[in-house]
Amino acid sequence: MTDDNLLPFSFPAVRSKKVTAAFDGGRITSDGGVMLLAMAERRLGIADRLARCFPDDRDPMRIVHTRADMIRARIHAIACGYEDADDLDFLRTDPAFKLACGRLPETGVDLCSQPTLSRLENAPALKDAIGLTYALVDQWMASYDREPASVVLDIDDTCDVAHGHQQLSLFNAHYDERCFLPIHVYDTERSRPVAVVLRPGKTPGGVEVRAHLRRLVRHIRKRWAKTRITFRGDGHYARPEAMAWCEDNGVDYIFGLPGTKPLSRKVDGKADEVRVQRAVEHRDVVRGYAETRHRAKSWDRERRAVARIEATALGLDIRFVVTNLEHGSPEWIYDSLYCARGQAENLIKLHKTQLASDRTSCRSAIANQVRLVLHTAAYWLMLTVRDAIPKQRDLAKAEFTTLRLRLLKIAARVVETASRVRLAFAACHPEADLFAGLPGALAPLGP
Repeated sequence: MTDDNLLPFSFPAVRSKKVTAAFDGGRITSDGGVMLLAMAERRLGIADRLARCFPDDRDPMRIVHTRADMIRARIHAIACGYEDADDLDFLRTDPAFKLACGRLPETGVDLCSQPTLSRLENAPALKDAIGLTYALVDQWMASYDREPASVVLDIDDTCDVAHGHQQLSLFNAHYDERCFLPIHVYDTERSRPVAVVLRPGKTPGGVEVRAHLRRLVRHIRKRWAKTRITFRGDGHYARPEAMAWCEDNGVDYIFGLPGTKPLSRKVDGKADEVRVQRAVEHRDVVRGYAETRHRAKSWDRERRAVARIEATALGLDIRFVVTNLEHGSPEWIYDSLYCARGQAENLIKLHKTQLASDRTSCRSAIANQVRLVLHTAAYWLMLTVRDAIPKQRDLAKAEFTTLRLRLLKIAARVVETASRVRLAFAACHPEADLFAGLPGALAPLGP
């Protein structure tokens, strides 16, 4: 771990004592918390699950790094903030990363390098990439102890700025960028990712939305035949093709609905009532709710539309949602059910900005889809570590960057002897008591 080219250097003196430094501390890591990620990965088995989807035509007698080993190294690095594959050129000798990937820090073989990881990302064909995406859905379903009675899945897309003229990248006038618009699906109630799909940088059409929903539901139904599924999304997904398919296949939905003059006229009575109430009572805000039956020109049937009507000093604001749910008051449909989808945008932020899943800089669209899968696997590791934290601790609801700073970026000396490997963490670490209890909480379930 020493480099003869790095000469000793010094800092300003303190109380007349000279302060010198050198990179000669031995087997020290700045990411000692990666061992927590290693335990989370063993508990989930996500690296092995994904590795089974990767093609591997190498000579078994000459393999040094298995597919699962490569995936472990990559997702551990992403979770620790090293989002680029070439970071492994330096991390491959890090004693904590080697230990987290099941290799001894001193005598074990170094981890894979950037060229090996690049070959891994470009190895899958389209069929393999689809299998990887479904493996994430399987990972989500495996996180439940038993088949749930119902699940609510939030579907949304996000701008992923392209790094050049890559496959599927298009100019989007709304974002004023050349980008992708990958679709994210989350089980928001439990903060768990379900699927991430790379797609062109344009708003999804009705046929495309229907295809995504159909494929996802078909895969879920293979294991959960009786679970009631509800999709929730903004106005991009209120497509007649998607809504008709949901209605014909026993799937619930609630989507945002762009307001139109014919639709607004149907709630004029309630809107006038809300306006008058605000004026008479001299209140800053008055909110009311209404529902109606509506059939747009492109729809083949009438559907239930719910309106949230809000009167302020600035005027009247009306928002609509469309749903095939027949139960529930308009207020509950909008405020309690639909508005809860806002949490999905926070989860996308964790995925995109705190785990850098927008580093889709490969030329091939399939390779970029593989990157999204790997970043989602890193999301699962961080989520599993956070879920293991006792609820009374402030870190139990912390964002991933905070978890990384407080639990992963911990200096440690790694000492390998003939009979054991010892990690010596900093004695003044502020979360020492929490850290010490997490290995037991992350122990694999079952025998």
